[in-house]
Amino acid sequence: QVQLVETGGGSVQAGGSLRLSCLASGYTYSRFSTGAWFRQLPGKEREGVAAIDNDGTTTYAEFVKGRFTISKDNAKNTLYLQMNSLIPDDTAIYYCAAGAYVADKLAPHEYNYWGPGTQVTVSA
Repeated sequence: QVQLVETGGGSVQAGGSLRLSCLASGYTYSRFSTGAWFRQLPGKEREGVAAIDNDGTTTYAEFVKGRFTISKDNAKNTLYLQMNSLIPDDTAIYYCAAGAYVADKLAPHEYNYWGPGTQVTVSA
């Protein structure tokens, strides 16, 4: 059974940084075509933040380009999201996801497996 668990969320002031991690068990990231991070703001739909393919190709939402970096360590079976220059609008629950056949990298419906989420709060 595939399980994804996010860690690294928390509270930070604007301008600060956090690194989220997502450990996969029951499956290896190298067998998924794509790993990704999504977020859900209060009262809004889940939105794609960043994705990374098995060949290392990355995709970013416009609102995080230049601030966030997605990476993965297949040996540790872990997906990461380095978040720098955080702003209050980044406050959300962040979810990691993995998919076997992903066409639209930042579309939630493309992903088969999800973690429970981790809260990120950025104060002004």
